[in-house]
Amino acid sequence: MHGITIDQAMVSVPESPPQPLRAAILAWYDAHARRLPWRVSPAARAAGSRADPYRVWLSEVMLQQTTVAHATPYFVAFSRRWPTVEALAAADEAELMAAWAGLGYYARARNLIACARKVAGQLGGVFPDQEADLRALPGVGGYTAAAITAIAFDQPANVLDANIERVVARLFAVEAPLPAAKAELAQLAQGLVGPERPGDWAQALMDLGALVCTPAAPACERCPAAGACRARRLGPETYPRRSPKAARPRRHGAAFLLLNEDEVALVRRPPKGLLGGMLALPTSEWRARPWADAEAVAEAPAAADWRAAGEIDHVFTHFALTLRVFRAEGDWPEAIWTPLAGLEAMPSVFLKAARVGLLAQPQLL
Repeated sequence: MHGITIDQAMVSVPESPPQPLRAAILAWYDAHARRLPWRVSPAARAAGSRADPYRVWLSEVMLQQTTVAHATPYFVAFSRRWPTVEALAAADEAELMAAWAGLGYYARARNLIACARKVAGQLGGVFPDQEADLRALPGVGGYTAAAITAIAFDQPANVLDANIERVVARLFAVEAPLPAAKAELAQLAQGLVGPERPGDWAQALMDLGALVCTPAAPACERCPAAGACRARRLGPETYPRRSPKAARPRRHGAAFLLLNEDEVALVRRPPKGLLGGMLALPTSEWRARPWADAEAVAEAPAAADWRAAGEIDHVFTHFALTLRVFRAEGDWPEAIWTPLAGLEAMPSVFLKAARVGLLAQPQLL
């Protein structure tokens, strides 16, 4: 606790930020901040260093719906290949989409290059330092705008990601379940925002949720806010409360792996919609009822001796997908013929299907 005593009464919504609570969390952050490639450490920030808005923006876009561990190697690769917003704006869109493969939510990649081109072109390479102006950029929503405002420009902003929602829900023992509780959590989090070290404050709450106030088995004995946490005595792992999840619908489709020596026939998906603009295996329609094998093969992109090779399951945000995989050898003039080594550029759902097709012993239909 760094010698700071926090009174339980501080967890009511304050008119001004509770300074002992903020001081305790910031002191903890000074000692335990994660080292991340896009982050300026609290010591460096105290010495006058400031975060690069381009790197903050790039990291925040990558971290939407993605873990830090998964996003980090992508960030390192992107920032080396396209070290400035001008470099990213000049990137070939297909190359960027290929580099994004594996991060998912491919609309983010399309918005990424659209945003880079707007900043590099209309804004002269300078990111706005106001939330409202940031929100006018392609793909920049409320959370991302607040994070850039706080972390890159060190201005007070109410940053509320999943880690911070969990910390706030436990600190105040918010009984309303998510997602209905989001407005209440935002109001409570706003009450903790202050003018002192706003960039460090946002990142301190993120790190507290990631390292200590974890979803399961939170380490309350190591928490700088434990004395003020209402949920500690009520079962912190039960917060935030959550509404029962609706059953995720399942769709079915067929994927076709057409081989010609050491190349695979791929297509580019339509620019709009799920996985838009990405290289992919050709597929049938994805529908609610399963496809019979003979019915599926009728949807194949080319006439060939198609054989069943297995199936894969994949979960998207709003539905689950089962793909029956078929394999054949042959030719197809309309294909984008791609070496086996180039399949890594596909989204993970198609990469999984390709691996099943390549490794399985196809069965006669």
